[in-house]
Amino acid sequence: MRHLLDTRTLAKDDALQILDIAEDMAATQQREVKKLPTLRGKTVVNLFYEDSTRTRISFEAAAKRLSADVINFSAKGSSVSKGESLKDTAQTLQAIGADGVVIRHPASGAPARLASSGWIDAGVLNAGDGTHEHPTQALLDAFTMRRRLFGGTDGTGGRGRDLDGVSVVIVGDLAHSRVARSNLWLLTTLGANVTFVAPETLQPYGARTWPVTVRHSLDEALREDEPDVVMMLRIQSERMHAAYFPNEREYARNWGLDDERFGVLPERTLVMHPGPMNRGLEISSTAADSARSTVLEQVANGVSVRMAALYLLLSGERTDNA
Repeated sequence: MRHLLDTRTLAKDDALQILDIAEDMAATQQREVKKLPTLRGKTVVNLFYEDSTRTRISFEAAAKRLSADVINFSAKGSSVSKGESLKDTAQTLQAIGADGVVIRHPASGAPARLASSGWIDAGVLNAGDGTHEHPTQALLDAFTMRRRLFGGTDGTGGRGRDLDGVSVVIVGDLAHSRVARSNLWLLTTLGANVTFVAPETLQPYGARTWPVTVRHSLDEALREDEPDVVMMLRIQSERMHAAYFPNEREYARNWGLDDERFGVLPERTLVMHPGPMNRGLEISSTAADSARSTVLEQVANGVSVRMAALYLLLSGERTDNA
């Protein structure tokens, strides 16, 4: 792969390759010495124009465990805050010899612009751009689903398996969620059936033309779709500039995974959340802390998946994959 910019154009074979290599990476993380020499001599720059904890730390850990040199670049306190353009920043990174750039940016399309601009020779990995996509989050979610649903006790983690026939209900602030979009495209490619649940004001524009079932009632979705996975999304108040629902209490009552709804879920149903969680709003503590919750697994699996993505981007022969 040359770049990893989205899941909408990610071929099924490429997605499965990333997931299977992530299984190999996960196995190395059970050893006493977790570090691999794979990317020794390579330089990875984490270029974050938005605040992040989980994603930035996860990418940093992934790069360091592959023995890459890591430079963390935050827009705050840098020349970006003085008005430096993405082009000038990219050319600076080119000058210092960056081999890979992990970029998070508030503008949808910024990673694609960086990858196609000719400003930099580095492989570009999208760590979230605006409300567009967050491909490694979707990949780690699919990795987690595959392990839990098909991993069994043989240690294969579901290697080689797709998610054919798996029912996934994604609930919450879909309109502002790059996680929801990336998950939809990837899960559909892997054969899953996806349902979006949210009030109409929080449904993405154009969703009814996508390969997804759109519902407004969470109770209806839990009853009709018999989900194998329920993924709750955070209400992104920082991206909202209008009243998308009357108040938090009404939202929790209608679209939150509270104790009562959690209690009627089938035993097999996984509960997922990309974090950070608003406990008591989109998810109850009972659901978040239950044995069926994969929240902490998602964080751990994120390192393995990002190790796989960096390995494919920065080692071996590169071929275009935008």
